[in-house]
Amino acid sequence: MQPNSSRAGIVGLYGDVLKVAVTKPPDQGQANEALVETLAEAFGLKKSQVTIRAGWTTRDKTICLVGLKKDQVVRVVNDALSKSDAE
Repeated sequence: MQPNSSRAGIVGLYGDVLKVAVTKPPDQGQANEALVETLAEAFGLKKSQVTIRAGWTTRDKTICLVGLKKDQVVRVVNDALSKSDAE
């Protein structure tokens, strides 16, 4: 996760790690909440379907997306990366 970014969204894929930017600072869980909101929007999920499993106090997080199959996740990530490459 990249807090304090000018724009929120999926930024890139680094190996098997997804980099996501959020506009909120890492103070009092603001960036974590923004991460959940950003991922929920990107994947078309409710916020309750996105949970941070590990990494509450670090940039590296383990996220659980409830209700999606692997191919759906891959499609959304690829679409987001294609958009960011075009910009």
